[in-house]
Formats: sequence, structure tokens, C-alpha cells
Amino acid sequence: MTILLLGLILFLGTHSVRIVAEPWRQRQLARQGEAAWKGAISLLSLLGFGLIIWGFGLARQEPVQLWQPPVFLRHLSALFMLAFFVLLAAAYVPRNRIKAAVHHPMVLGTKLWAFGHLLANGMLADVVLFGAFLLWAVLDFRAARQRDRAAGTTYPAGTLGGTLATLAVGLLAFVVFAFWLHGVLIGVRPFA
Repeated sequence: MTILLLGLILFLGTHSVRIVAEPWRQRQLARQGEAAWKGAISLLSLLGFGLIIWGFGLARQEPVQLWQPPVFLRHLSALFMLAFFVLLAAAYVPRNRIKAAVHHPMVLGTKLWAFGHLLANGMLADVVLFGAFLLWAVLDFRAARQRDRAAGTTYPAGTLGGTLATLAVGLLAFVVFAFWLHGVLIGVRPFA
């Protein structure tokens, strides 16, 4: 569990600088330059991500069950995952109405991903991992919306074509991940 916690601290910590220390971040960007700052943050994030994967794998070898989720919560979680993949696509597909409406679709999707996995899993390692990501996503979404309001940020209206493309990409990504990649990468087949 220690390795998982260290990974979460590194990964979510680097992704939390804008939440808790935006003025310090701006000073570091000015002092180091954007490339050096992003390089250092990326290295720390990758190290944290690797530790999360390793630590979660170790924690799963000695599971501590907190509760047994009912089967219907897995189905509800699947709906959250479908929405997650659509929101993830909305972050990257240009000119879609979803991004125009929610402004930060990837962070909102992370909230759904974490919440869905909390519902469907009752092990201590799951609660630590997905609970940490859920808390981070809630705080980050709020901070990002506050930054948008303070800066007067506006998002361009999306088009029907961009929105349909977003839905198609999200649905395709969900099908590929849920029915194939989740089993290959995570070792759990959600629809087995």
C-alpha cells in the first residue's frame, strides 16, 4: 500500500499544482521556461504513474475486502465508463458541443471513472486509488472553473458534426477498452 500511496502523491501532486499553488507555478514557468517545467512535471507524473501501477498490483495480491458490491453496481459503473469515454473524446475532438457545455470534459470524466469504480469495487486498494482520483477530480474541476471565471474564458460553440464525431469516438473507445483492453491491461474482464 505504501508504494501505491507514494505513486498517488507524486502523480496527483504534480497534477494539483494549479489547484493549490497557481502563483508559485507561474513563477516557476517564468523562471525555468515552459519546456523545462513541463519536462520536470512529466517525469514526476510518469514516475508516480508507474508507482501507482506497481503499488496497486502489489495491493491486489493481498486484498482487504471492505464490502461486497451488489452486481447491479457493475452495470451502473459500465454506464459511467461509457460517459467517461465520451467525455475523454470531447477533450480532444474539435468543435464539439460537449466541451462547449462542460468546459473541462476530461476532468469531469475522471470523476465519473473514479466514482463508477468505487461503486463496483469493495477492496481497500480500490477505495484508496479511486477515492484519491475522485477527490482530486472534484477539486481540480472546481479550480479550473474558477480560473475560467476569473479569466473570462469562453469556449466556442460546438457543431453537430464535431459532437457526433465525439460520440462515435467515445463509443468506439468504450467498446474496445471494455471488451478487450481492460482484460489485457488490467487483468479484469468487465463483461466476461
